[in-house]
Amino acid sequence: MPSLPAPEWKLSPGLTDYAEALNDMETRAAAIHADTGEERLWLLEHPPLYTAGTSADPAELLDPRFPVFDAGRGGRYTYHGPGQRVGYVQLDLSRRGRDVRAYVSALEGWVIDALALLGVASRRAEGRIGIWTDAPDGREAKIGAIGVRVRRWVTLHGFSLNVNPDLMHFNGIVPCGIAEFPVTSLAALGNPATFGDVDVALLEALPAFLDKLSPSE
Repeated sequence: MPSLPAPEWKLSPGLTDYAEALNDMETRAAAIHADTGEERLWLLEHPPLYTAGTSADPAELLDPRFPVFDAGRGGRYTYHGPGQRVGYVQLDLSRRGRDVRAYVSALEGWVIDALALLGVASRRAEGRIGIWTDAPDGREAKIGAIGVRVRRWVTLHGFSLNVNPDLMHFNGIVPCGIAEFPVTSLAALGNPATFGDVDVALLEALPAFLDKLSPSE
């Protein structure tokens, strides 16, 4: 089968309003499904906010100090804010293999591969969605979150990677419903990578990510 065209690579400077981003994603998803729009990988940054996934437990919203949005994705509460690279991945799984678990695994692998290029060893953790690494104190810590939605085989939402956010902002929630593990960032690990460095690493690791999503026959 012929290879699929590369998705659009979109990078938004500054802070992108969350509600506008959701609306943009919905519009693009409809266009992808109708075969009138390109697949897209959209990298951006949000102002401080919390998002609630479809499994969110209100008891895990400890301090709603920032606006709270119903995201419509899977998962629980997540923080987004300055210093965090957010990637919204919109692919047509009807053409790339109708396997949501394989997609989520490939998405995790993409971020893990990009972190490796930045000199950070990270991994998946059994039973815990997301990207994990070892903090300087030796504890396992979460450096990236995964939250996806798939509608009519088109993906929405994606991942977030902590570059240099204010980690205290995570204290308003139980991140992803996991209280026993801290969150960390590249900056907290002593890694000087900038957003530009992260984006270059993601772009370099992109072909391997797409290769893992086999086109349907």
